[in-house]
Amino acid sequence: MSGVGAGRYTDLVKRPIHVVQGEHAISDDPDAVLTTILGSCVAACMRDPVAGVGGMNHFLLPGGPKTGETDAESMRYGVHAMELLVNSLLARGARRDRLEVKLFGGGRLVKGLTDVGASNAKFAEDFIAREKLKHVGGSLRGDSGRRIQYWPVSGRARQVFLGDRDAFEAEVVVAPLPAAVQTGALELF
Repeated sequence: MSGVGAGRYTDLVKRPIHVVQGEHAISDDPDAVLTTILGSCVAACMRDPVAGVGGMNHFLLPGGPKTGETDAESMRYGVHAMELLVNSLLARGARRDRLEVKLFGGGRLVKGLTDVGASNAKFAEDFIAREKLKHVGGSLRGDSGRRIQYWPVSGRARQVFLGDRDAFEAEVVVAPLPAAVQTGALELF
């Protein structure tokens, strides 16, 4: 990076890993930064400061999947997202009793509709309390979307509030379609 003020932002260009709805990522790379954009969704940022490993998830709905939903559909729910993140950290050497958690998101972006953001925020807080994990910060609820950056090794987090339109567009991002089978045929619309 070059130019005026380049030194101020050098930590932003190290190793970004974007976490979208229904996904999680973990890293023990001190140069990694996990990023996401949240509206009513919630992201939990967890780390074990002794093991030097941390991660982030991003869930769309509180609670767990309904009977008959596929594995892909269950990825949207908080229970699945939180369990995947905790178990992935434990598999990389973290210990449950050392996990530190920061929670972000749960905004109410559309007035007059069910406040899914508040439900997501309450679910995340209840999960952390029930599992006896150490809640060390974050930012839940409100009426704005936010962009989150989380350095999983140091536990540092940065939040930037977004305009309503930016966050709404981030919330409607859906999982990519499965790759099409290559048959050699060409279809024109």
